[in-house]
Amino acid sequence: MSKTAAAVLAFFVLTLFSIPMSAQLIPHGNVYGGASYGQFTDASITRQSYRGWNASAEAIPFARLPHVGFVVDASGFYRSGNSGGNITQYNFLGGIRLSASLGKWRPFVHGMGGIQRVNSSGIMYNPPAIDVGGGVDYKLFFKNFSWRFQGDYLRTHYASANQSDYRGSTGIVWRF
Repeated sequence: MSKTAAAVLAFFVLTLFSIPMSAQLIPHGNVYGGASYGQFTDASITRQSYRGWNASAEAIPFARLPHVGFVVDASGFYRSGNSGGNITQYNFLGGIRLSASLGKWRPFVHGMGGIQRVNSSGIMYNPPAIDVGGGVDYKLFFKNFSWRFQGDYLRTHYASANQSDYRGSTGIVWRF
């Protein structure tokens, strides 16, 4: 057998053995989009319900640390005020997410910081925000798609008052 034929045979054998190993590769990240429901405290310490959206993107940059990802998160909530004014709230956050894969389930926890932008009948304020939360992704039968259930605790501080908000989200995840 010539050296060229041996090299070609070795190349094809190595390629065949690497195909099953490609299923073991860790995803590089994911993108999420879904509907969200929030319970927020206003300045008069009353709880109000809001509906809106939530979206995030996660990057898993280190092959040796497959459980650590960097995430950016944005959400928007809307409510028509009782006195005719409208209230909108946007959250822009970034931080670290820790996750693990357990069969079809991928539970995760995250900690993020950022800014909240609130417009209440033309009065705007932008307090800093801290978000702690987690959830779980369930792999769907479509390749690279999951369904996410997520819950978060969002804390802000504005004008010497602390605000504790809660949000729940669900939607589709595309892993890449």
